[in-house]
Amino acid sequence: MDPVIVIGAGPAGLALALALARHAVPSVVLDATDGSSPPRAARSCVLRPDTAAWLPALPGVRWRSWRARYRSRLVEDVPLAPEDAPLHIEQHALERALRTALAQEPLARIVTGSHADLLEQDTTGVTVHTREPNAVWWRGSYAVGCDGARSTVRKALGVRFPGRTAVERHAVAALRVRLPWEEGAYGAGDGAWQPGPTGAALLHRDPDSRPGEVTARPLAGGLWRLDWLLPPRGDLVTPEEMLERIRNTLEVWSDEAARDGGSAEPRGIGPWELVDTGVHTAHQRLARHWRVGRVLLAGDAAHLTGALGVPGVDEGLRDAANLAWKLSLAWHHGHDDAAEVLLDSYESERRGALVTRLRAVDQALPAVRRTGGLRGLLPGRGARAPLGMLTDGHLGRGPLGAPSGYARTPLTPARGATGTVPVGTAPGAPVRDVPVTAADGSRGMLRDWLAGKGGELLALLVAPGTGVWDSRHWLSAGVMPELVSTLDALPVRGTLLVTEEYPGAAAHTVLVIRADGHLTAALPAGRTADLWACADALRGRAQADRTVPALPPGPARPAVEGNGTAAGSAENAPANGTSRAPGGTGDAPAARAGSAPQRALPGPGRPDATDSDS
Repeated sequence: MDPVIVIGAGPAGLALALALARHAVPSVVLDATDGSSPPRAARSCVLRPDTAAWLPALPGVRWRSWRARYRSRLVEDVPLAPEDAPLHIEQHALERALRTALAQEPLARIVTGSHADLLEQDTTGVTVHTREPNAVWWRGSYAVGCDGARSTVRKALGVRFPGRTAVERHAVAALRVRLPWEEGAYGAGDGAWQPGPTGAALLHRDPDSRPGEVTARPLAGGLWRLDWLLPPRGDLVTPEEMLERIRNTLEVWSDEAARDGGSAEPRGIGPWELVDTGVHTAHQRLARHWRVGRVLLAGDAAHLTGALGVPGVDEGLRDAANLAWKLSLAWHHGHDDAAEVLLDSYESERRGALVTRLRAVDQALPAVRRTGGLRGLLPGRGARAPLGMLTDGHLGRGPLGAPSGYARTPLTPARGATGTVPVGTAPGAPVRDVPVTAADGSRGMLRDWLAGKGGELLALLVAPGTGVWDSRHWLSAGVMPELVSTLDALPVRGTLLVTEEYPGAAAHTVLVIRADGHLTAALPAGRTADLWACADALRGRAQADRTVPALPPGPARPAVEGNGTAAGSAENAPANGTSRAPGGTGDAPAARAGSAPQRALPGPGRPDATDSDS
């Protein structure tokens, strides 16, 4: 089968290609840039711990605590354990790490200088054309538009992108500086300050008793990103204004550090270096549809977030983790009714999660930004309440920031199809990270096995005492042999893991976990045969058998080459991402450019993506 075509090489597109490779699915990433990521320290992102866990090793900084101040008072100080700490990383460093990881994957290919300008699909696949200087036709089994807020793919599909523009604006500066609360040490040689491996982030509301808001978040290499809240629509920030903001803020923090330490003299911050500046504008938009036939949307092409500290890049990476294993099953097992259920579940789960997230932001904005009139006078809406909501957004907790569960997912066994037992995680919710042991005796954390590293299904057996046994002994004891043989026979790739305990789970409970870390079911001891029902649910097979009628095959409409000849079927289309010129095969000269962009064809059995909603 032809590879998956990923259009766009930002974090979501690169992460999707990496996850697909782990699921043994080939992909071609069409990168409109030259492949370089210019360093921009003022352009960074915050990743939740479970998101960062399945990515390659990243050179970011984990926060050891989060502090919130209102004027001169410390309102909240949240210590963060390493496993709960968000990771703050410059976006170019994230993209560089993903590109490095992809370079080691033989199933992934990045083609730079490739800007998609035409997209068509038929019943067997997708054809994508890239414009000059690399005017080439590409044939794929599926295509995923990860090409950003101005997505060419989304426009080709005719999918609306409603929402609000400029919900929030921040002036951003990246400084190399030692802030008063920073921990570290002076070097033994030249005496230079060496920052520690973690940092304490600060949210300061109304500093110096003047309306305003500033956050300080540590980055690698002794850098700090400072964000000042601006009016949603206003003038540009001049260099002189930016320098004045920096000086005033550092002076306030120096004075407050002295008062906190009981000193009459300000604690000098010392020299600082301005590395980068910018203005970050947060929009709120959500695509009406995330799937049209064999073409899907992910990342900023599907949604824009970022107000009140809600992470945007993190949501795009969650799109990739959710979609990769579903594309894998559709790619390996064929595009049938079950694949329709699987791919539809991507939109229903992820788009549903973003609907909930954006609604929570809309509800919180009037109180947090003091634009709600009398609402701001209601009980609980003093200084602490808005700071608490902002803290939730930044730390990934509560309605604003907590990882979303998929309570209404169609990918769970039908009621009565399996025996179930209660555990501390609801079906569809993200599982807790716990220490696990694999069948070969290797030990690690559950998150280490996600995003394709352990297949499409993880069976986690709660077995107290196994932590002190050699795996050669417990693999042949109790229900283990039956579990192993059942997993080997399932129609999906599965991995058996064992843990000493899991919150709320009784001994010998088997947790069935999806590749993206969400719980499918919790099975009681002795019901290993129910793994078959779970596997069918994960493949979309159970839902397809219940509700999806057989669809008549739609008429095949071959894509049209630049010279008017048919691009051909999947059988004679280029495999593994090879390109083809009009009427030729393999790596022939490029096709004629300049064709007007055309809309993608709707998939068989699915309505056109356009609608009348505004």
